[in-house]
Amino acid sequence: MQDLNALSLSELFLALTADGSLDRLLSAARAEDLADSGDVTTQSIIHDEWDVRAAGVARQAGTVAGLAVIPRLLEVFECDVRFEPVASDGEACAAGQVLWRLLGDLRPILAVERTMLNLIGRLSGIATLTRRYVEAIAGTTAVICDTRKTTPGMRFLEKYAVRCGGGTLHRLGLHDAVLFKDNHLQHLGPGEFAQTVAAAAKAARDRYDLRFVEVEIDTLEQLRLVLEIEPGLIDMVLLDNMSLDQMRDAVISRDKLAPEILLEASGSITLDTVRAVAETGVDRISVGALTHSAACLDIGLDLA
Repeated sequence: MQDLNALSLSELFLALTADGSLDRLLSAARAEDLADSGDVTTQSIIHDEWDVRAAGVARQAGTVAGLAVIPRLLEVFECDVRFEPVASDGEACAAGQVLWRLLGDLRPILAVERTMLNLIGRLSGIATLTRRYVEAIAGTTAVICDTRKTTPGMRFLEKYAVRCGGGTLHRLGLHDAVLFKDNHLQHLGPGEFAQTVAAAAKAARDRYDLRFVEVEIDTLEQLRLVLEIEPGLIDMVLLDNMSLDQMRDAVISRDKLAPEILLEASGSITLDTVRAVAETGVDRISVGALTHSAACLDIGLDLA
Protein backbone atom coordinates (compact mmCIF):
# COMPACT_ATOMS: atom_id res chain seq x y z
CA MET A 1 0.00 0.00 0.00
CA GLN A 2 1.18 3.52 -0.82
CA ASP A 3 3.20 5.22 1.93
CA LEU A 4 1.34 8.50 2.36
CA ASN A 5 4.04 9.95 4.59
CA ALA A 6 6.58 9.63 1.79
CA LEU A 7 4.55 11.87 -0.53
CA SER A 8 5.01 15.59 -1.05
CA LEU A 9 2.12 17.78 0.11
CA SER A 10 0.82 18.19 -3.43
CA GLU A 11 1.01 14.44 -4.04
CA LEU A 12 -0.66 13.75 -0.71
CA PHE A 13 -3.52 16.14 -1.48
CA LEU A 14 -4.17 14.37 -4.77
CA ALA A 15 -4.01 10.95 -3.12
CA LEU A 16 -6.43 11.93 -0.33
CA THR A 17 -8.97 13.47 -2.71
CA ALA A 18 -8.81 10.95 -5.56
CA ASP A 19 -11.96 9.16 -4.35
CA GLY A 20 -14.20 12.21 -4.82
CA SER A 21 -14.34 13.03 -1.11
CA LEU A 22 -13.44 16.67 -1.71
CA ASP A 23 -16.26 17.22 -4.19
CA ARG A 24 -18.74 15.57 -1.83
CA LEU A 25 -17.65 17.79 1.05
CA LEU A 26 -17.69 21.00 -0.97
CA SER A 27 -21.04 20.20 -2.57
CA ALA A 28 -22.52 19.66 0.89
CA ALA A 29 -21.01 22.95 2.05
CA ARG A 30 -22.52 24.77 -0.95
CA ALA A 31 -25.96 23.28 -0.32
CA GLU A 32 -25.71 24.15 3.36
CA ASP A 33 -25.05 27.84 2.70
CA LEU A 34 -26.81 28.60 -0.59
CA ALA A 35 -29.57 25.97 -0.81
CA ASP A 36 -31.89 26.75 -3.75
CA SER A 37 -32.03 30.52 -3.34
CA GLY A 38 -28.35 31.45 -3.33
CA ASP A 39 -26.92 34.46 -1.50
CA VAL A 40 -30.14 36.41 -1.00
CA THR A 41 -28.39 39.30 0.77
CA THR A 42 -25.97 40.02 -2.06
CA GLN A 43 -28.60 39.43 -4.73
CA SER A 44 -30.83 42.01 -3.03
CA ILE A 45 -28.30 44.83 -2.94
CA ILE A 46 -25.69 44.27 -5.71
CA HIS A 47 -27.37 43.92 -9.09
CA ASP A 48 -24.50 44.40 -11.53
CA GLU A 49 -21.03 42.98 -12.00
CA TRP A 50 -18.52 44.67 -9.76
CA ASP A 51 -14.91 43.64 -10.26
CA VAL A 52 -12.80 43.70 -7.09
CA ARG A 53 -9.55 42.45 -5.65
CA ALA A 54 -9.97 40.46 -2.45
CA ALA A 55 -7.16 39.19 -0.24
CA GLY A 56 -7.15 36.33 2.25
CA VAL A 57 -5.22 37.77 5.19
CA ALA A 58 -3.91 36.03 8.30
CA ARG A 59 -4.96 37.93 11.42
CA GLN A 60 -2.49 35.95 13.52
CA ALA A 61 0.74 34.04 13.02
CA GLY A 62 0.57 30.34 12.27
CA THR A 63 1.08 27.63 9.66
CA VAL A 64 -0.90 27.69 6.43
CA ALA A 65 -3.01 24.72 5.30
CA GLY A 66 -5.86 24.28 2.86
CA LEU A 67 -4.96 26.60 0.00
CA ALA A 68 -4.98 23.52 -2.25
CA VAL A 69 -8.74 23.33 -1.71
CA ILE A 70 -9.53 26.77 -3.11
CA PRO A 71 -9.45 26.06 -6.88
CA ARG A 72 -11.96 23.23 -6.57
CA LEU A 73 -14.04 25.20 -4.06
CA LEU A 74 -14.42 28.02 -6.58
CA GLU A 75 -15.52 25.54 -9.25
CA VAL A 76 -18.12 23.87 -7.03
CA PHE A 77 -19.53 27.26 -6.00
CA GLU A 78 -19.52 28.31 -9.69
CA CYS A 79 -17.37 31.27 -8.72
CA ASP A 80 -15.78 32.48 -11.95
CA VAL A 81 -12.94 34.53 -10.46
CA ARG A 82 -9.17 34.28 -10.62
CA PHE A 83 -7.33 32.70 -7.71
CA GLU A 84 -3.77 33.78 -7.03
CA PRO A 85 -1.97 31.95 -4.21
CA VAL A 86 0.56 34.11 -2.41
CA ALA A 87 1.60 31.63 0.29
CA SER A 88 1.85 27.83 0.14
CA ASP A 89 0.47 25.07 2.32
CA GLY A 90 2.94 24.17 5.05
CA GLU A 91 4.52 27.64 5.20
CA ALA A 92 4.67 29.79 8.31
CA CYS A 93 2.68 33.02 8.11
CA ALA A 94 2.80 36.25 10.09
CA ALA A 95 -0.10 38.33 11.33
CA GLY A 96 -1.19 40.63 8.53
CA GLN A 97 0.30 38.49 5.77
CA VAL A 98 -1.65 38.02 2.53
CA LEU A 99 -2.11 34.31 1.80
CA TRP A 100 -4.11 34.46 -1.43
CA ARG A 101 -5.98 36.85 -3.71
CA LEU A 102 -9.23 36.62 -5.65
CA LEU A 103 -9.88 38.84 -8.65
CA GLY A 104 -13.30 39.16 -10.24
CA ASP A 105 -16.96 39.84 -9.61
CA LEU A 106 -17.77 40.63 -5.98
CA ARG A 107 -21.07 38.71 -5.98
CA PRO A 108 -19.70 35.16 -6.28
CA ILE A 109 -16.80 36.08 -3.99
CA LEU A 110 -19.28 37.00 -1.25
CA ALA A 111 -21.16 33.75 -1.84
CA VAL A 112 -18.07 31.60 -1.30
CA GLU A 113 -16.33 33.77 1.31
CA ARG A 114 -17.50 32.15 4.55
CA THR A 115 -17.04 28.56 3.40
CA MET A 116 -13.55 29.43 2.17
CA LEU A 117 -12.54 31.10 5.43
CA ASN A 118 -14.07 28.32 7.53
CA LEU A 119 -12.06 25.67 5.70
CA ILE A 120 -8.74 27.52 5.55
CA GLY A 121 -9.07 28.70 9.15
CA ARG A 122 -9.87 25.22 10.44
CA LEU A 123 -7.09 23.50 8.51
CA SER A 124 -4.52 26.18 9.29
CA GLY A 125 -5.42 25.90 12.96
CA ILE A 126 -4.67 22.18 12.88
CA ALA A 127 -1.40 22.77 11.03
CA THR A 128 -0.42 25.49 13.51
CA LEU A 129 -1.03 23.31 16.56
CA THR A 130 0.74 20.37 14.92
CA ARG A 131 3.76 22.56 14.22
CA ARG A 132 3.93 23.50 17.90
CA TYR A 133 4.05 19.83 18.91
CA VAL A 134 6.63 19.04 16.24
CA GLU A 135 8.84 21.91 17.38
CA ALA A 136 8.45 20.85 21.01
CA ILE A 137 10.20 17.52 20.31
CA ALA A 138 12.81 18.82 17.86
CA GLY A 139 16.12 17.02 18.21
CA THR A 140 14.59 13.75 19.41
CA THR A 141 13.99 10.71 17.22
CA ALA A 142 10.21 10.71 17.76
CA VAL A 143 7.53 11.94 15.37
CA ILE A 144 4.09 13.42 16.09
CA CYS A 145 1.14 11.43 14.72
CA ASP A 146 -2.55 12.18 14.30
CA THR A 147 -5.49 9.96 15.32
CA ARG A 148 -9.02 9.16 14.15
CA LYS A 149 -10.41 11.87 16.45
CA THR A 150 -11.44 13.98 13.48
CA THR A 151 -14.53 15.78 12.17
CA PRO A 152 -16.75 13.29 10.30
CA GLY A 153 -16.50 13.96 6.58
CA MET A 154 -13.39 16.11 6.96
CA ARG A 155 -10.82 13.55 8.07
CA PHE A 156 -8.94 13.55 4.77
CA LEU A 157 -8.46 17.33 4.92
CA GLU A 158 -7.63 17.38 8.62
CA LYS A 159 -4.98 14.74 8.10
CA TYR A 160 -3.61 16.76 5.20
CA ALA A 161 -3.41 19.72 7.59
CA VAL A 162 -1.45 17.61 10.08
CA ARG A 163 1.10 16.91 7.36
CA CYS A 164 1.21 20.63 6.52
CA GLY A 165 2.23 21.18 10.14
CA GLY A 166 5.02 18.61 9.95
CA GLY A 167 3.14 15.73 11.55
CA THR A 168 3.03 12.08 10.50
CA LEU A 169 -0.15 10.34 9.34
CA HIS A 170 -1.46 7.35 11.24
CA ARG A 171 -4.08 5.12 9.59
CA LEU A 172 -6.74 6.85 7.52
CA GLY A 173 -9.54 4.78 9.01
CA LEU A 174 -10.57 1.34 10.14
CA HIS A 175 -10.13 0.06 6.58
CA ASP A 176 -6.39 0.46 5.92
CA ALA A 177 -4.54 -0.71 9.04
CA VAL A 178 -5.03 -3.02 12.01
CA LEU A 179 -4.94 -1.68 15.55
CA PHE A 180 -5.90 -4.21 18.19
CA LYS A 181 -7.11 -2.07 21.11
CA ASP A 182 -8.17 -2.80 24.66
CA ASN A 183 -11.78 -3.45 23.69
CA HIS A 184 -10.61 -6.12 21.25
CA LEU A 185 -8.33 -7.75 23.81
CA GLN A 186 -9.92 -7.41 27.24
CA HIS A 187 -11.58 -10.81 27.07
CA LEU A 188 -8.22 -12.57 26.68
CA GLY A 189 -6.44 -14.18 29.59
CA PRO A 190 -2.64 -13.96 29.97
CA GLY A 191 -2.18 -17.44 28.58
CA GLU A 192 -4.01 -16.74 25.32
CA PHE A 193 -3.06 -13.10 24.71
CA ALA A 194 0.01 -13.60 22.51
CA GLN A 195 -1.35 -16.59 20.61
CA THR A 196 -4.63 -14.85 19.78
CA VAL A 197 -2.94 -11.59 18.72
CA ALA A 198 -0.46 -13.46 16.53
CA ALA A 199 -3.20 -15.49 14.84
CA ALA A 200 -5.33 -12.38 14.24
CA ALA A 201 -2.36 -10.44 12.85
CA LYS A 202 -1.51 -13.26 10.44
CA ALA A 203 -5.15 -13.57 9.32
CA ALA A 204 -5.37 -9.82 8.68
CA ARG A 205 -2.13 -9.76 6.68
CA ASP A 206 -3.26 -12.71 4.59
CA ARG A 207 -6.61 -11.09 3.77
CA TYR A 208 -5.97 -7.33 3.49
CA ASP A 209 -3.49 -4.86 2.01
CA LEU A 210 -2.48 -3.05 5.20
CA ARG A 211 -0.39 -0.02 6.13
CA PHE A 212 0.59 -1.71 9.39
CA VAL A 213 -0.49 -3.98 12.23
CA GLU A 214 -0.38 -2.47 15.71
CA VAL A 215 -1.28 -3.70 19.19
CA GLU A 216 -2.28 -1.54 22.14
CA ILE A 217 -0.93 -2.62 25.53
CA ASP A 218 -1.13 -1.11 29.00
CA THR A 219 1.31 -3.27 30.96
CA LEU A 220 4.94 -4.18 30.47
CA GLU A 221 4.04 -7.86 30.71
CA GLN A 222 1.71 -7.49 27.72
CA LEU A 223 4.53 -5.74 25.88
CA ARG A 224 6.90 -8.64 26.54
CA LEU A 225 4.33 -11.09 25.16
CA VAL A 226 3.89 -9.01 21.98
CA LEU A 227 7.64 -8.61 21.48
CA GLU A 228 8.04 -12.39 21.56
CA ILE A 229 5.50 -12.92 18.75
CA GLU A 230 6.90 -14.27 15.47
CA PRO A 231 8.83 -11.50 13.69
CA GLY A 232 7.04 -9.76 10.83
CA LEU A 233 3.52 -10.01 12.23
CA ILE A 234 3.48 -6.87 14.42
CA ASP A 235 4.80 -3.51 13.18
CA MET A 236 4.02 -1.29 16.16
CA VAL A 237 3.00 -1.36 19.79
CA LEU A 238 0.85 1.38 21.28
CA LEU A 239 1.82 2.24 24.86
CA ASP A 240 -1.45 3.40 26.37
CA ASN A 241 -1.27 5.96 29.21
CA MET A 242 2.06 4.70 30.51
CA SER A 243 4.28 6.65 32.88
CA LEU A 244 7.62 7.98 31.69
CA ASP A 245 9.43 5.25 33.64
CA GLN A 246 7.26 2.58 32.04
CA MET A 247 7.96 4.02 28.59
CA ARG A 248 11.70 3.97 29.23
CA ASP A 249 11.46 0.34 30.38
CA ALA A 250 9.39 -0.45 27.30
CA VAL A 251 12.09 0.98 25.03
CA ILE A 252 14.76 -1.11 26.77
CA SER A 253 12.68 -4.29 26.34
CA ARG A 254 11.92 -3.49 22.71
CA ASP A 255 15.59 -2.84 21.91
CA LYS A 256 16.53 -6.16 23.46
CA LEU A 257 13.77 -8.43 22.14
CA ALA A 258 12.45 -6.92 18.88
CA PRO A 259 14.26 -3.76 17.74
CA GLU A 260 12.35 -3.70 14.45
CA ILE A 261 9.06 -2.94 16.22
CA LEU A 262 8.10 0.73 16.65
CA LEU A 263 6.76 2.02 19.94
CA GLU A 264 4.00 4.62 19.96
CA ALA A 265 3.07 6.61 23.07
CA SER A 266 -0.53 7.72 23.49
CA GLY A 267 -2.88 9.09 26.09
CA SER A 268 -3.44 12.63 27.41
CA ILE A 269 -0.20 13.99 25.95
CA THR A 270 0.02 17.79 25.99
CA LEU A 271 2.48 20.44 24.84
CA ASP A 272 3.77 20.55 28.40
CA THR A 273 4.50 16.81 28.54
CA VAL A 274 5.33 15.84 24.96
CA ARG A 275 9.05 16.62 25.19
CA ALA A 276 9.55 14.31 28.15
CA VAL A 277 7.63 11.57 26.35
CA ALA A 278 9.83 11.91 23.26
CA GLU A 279 12.97 11.72 25.39
CA THR A 280 12.01 8.26 26.67
CA GLY A 281 13.05 6.89 23.27
CA VAL A 282 9.62 6.06 21.82
CA ASP A 283 9.37 6.33 18.04
CA ARG A 284 5.92 7.85 17.64
CA ILE A 285 3.63 10.02 19.75
CA SER A 286 -0.05 10.13 18.80
CA VAL A 287 -1.94 13.25 19.85
CA GLY A 288 -5.70 13.43 19.43
CA ALA A 289 -5.67 17.13 20.31
CA LEU A 290 -4.14 17.96 16.93
CA THR A 291 -7.56 17.56 15.35
CA HIS A 292 -10.12 17.50 18.17
CA SER A 293 -8.87 20.57 20.04
CA ALA A 294 -7.19 22.85 17.51
CA ALA A 295 -8.50 26.41 17.41
CA CYS A 296 -9.14 27.94 13.99
CA LEU A 297 -6.47 30.30 12.76
CA ASP A 298 -8.05 33.74 12.40
CA ILE A 299 -8.12 34.59 8.69
CA GLY A 300 -10.18 37.26 6.98
CA LEU A 301 -11.03 38.30 3.43
CA ASP A 302 -10.32 41.97 2.76
CA LEU A 303 -11.43 43.93 -0.30
CA ALA A 304 -8.79 46.14 -1.89
